[in-house]
Amino acid sequence: MDLNSELIKIRRTIHQYPELGCKEYRTSEFIRKVLDRYNICNKSVNKTGVVGILKGKLGHNNETEQHCIALRADIDALPVDEQNNKPYKSKYRNIMHACGHDANTTIVLGAAILLSRISEQFNGTVKFIFQPNEESADGAQGMIKSGVLKKPDVTAIVGIHVNSQLSTGIVGIKYGEMMSAVDKFEVDVFGGGGHAAYPHQGKDTILCVTEIINSIHTIVSRKIDPVEPVVISITTINGGTRFNILAEKVNFTGTVRTLNERMHKFIPKIMFRTINDITKRHNLKFNFKYDILGYPLINVRSILDICVSAAKKVSKIKILDKPSMGGEDFAEYLRYVPGCFIYIGSRKDNNTGYPWHHPKFDIDETVLLKGAEVLKEIVLEYLKFN
Repeated sequence: MDLNSELIKIRRTIHQYPELGCKEYRTSEFIRKVLDRYNICNKSVNKTGVVGILKGKLGHNNETEQHCIALRADIDALPVDEQNNKPYKSKYRNIMHACGHDANTTIVLGAAILLSRISEQFNGTVKFIFQPNEESADGAQGMIKSGVLKKPDVTAIVGIHVNSQLSTGIVGIKYGEMMSAVDKFEVDVFGGGGHAAYPHQGKDTILCVTEIINSIHTIVSRKIDPVEPVVISITTINGGTRFNILAEKVNFTGTVRTLNERMHKFIPKIMFRTINDITKRHNLKFNFKYDILGYPLINVRSILDICVSAAKKVSKIKILDKPSMGGEDFAEYLRYVPGCFIYIGSRKDNNTGYPWHHPKFDIDETVLLKGAEVLKEIVLEYLKFN
């Protein structure tokens, strides 16, 4: 079987048996079997994660042998009911690879296979990181805590993701800020209550919260430089028990997206001040919980330059003109190791042009070998110049 056919078969197998985050037992076992078949050393990490290690055999060079580049793919699926009628359709209801992680995994496996065939042509080490639970934003952190960046120490890392908005094989890159931080907040305002017919005798928690929400929505337009990309969205609100009782407590939640650390640190501070000032005026109390789910994804120019130089040998490059306010937990790796995140186009026609997370998401499968070739060239370029 030629490699293109093998990669298509691998991808379809993964696609047919999707697994949600932290439950990717079958997927990780399958990945290990593929690596074993090509004599690539591998092990399970963080329960359902996998890391493969391939050492170059060009010759003994103490300096180049110290360099280790990692390629990362995410392996989890989504709680989506697939609407495609393909032979490789998901066999599970309400679980689907609707974000292309089956393709990402296959592309990195393809790169591993290609590199295993030419290990005599390079020095240094390549790690293949197959990460669970990307969609829940803590998969990367778990892998890092499990030591995937150590022994040997990773000196550069590259993440890849198929993109249905780019034509098949096109490598999409973005210098600097590429994807936003993902934060979640929850606010409880409490201490109110009373009869709705006599509001002057009670405390109106809902009135207070509406004022808070309106003020939070003005933070972006009135408290921040207009050129700063920041999103604050209120997404849920709950409170009250009956039409004639002033609510004792109101809860609301939302998300914040920022593209740099300055804004990432500033937003929770000004939100806290805003909530504190308004609740004081209403003589109410509050709890404010703010969780960082992911950091801004900021590509390192030196590594991205290597990727561009390498990818040009086998594909075309498209420089993306603006970042995304979506999140990607690959950013967690970049807090420890220099690296970059790149897209590879997977769109051939309308059937392969559905956006991520859509129940009809699919790919042009020629992207699998093309993506593997791109990653192979990136590895060779990095290990040649480092």
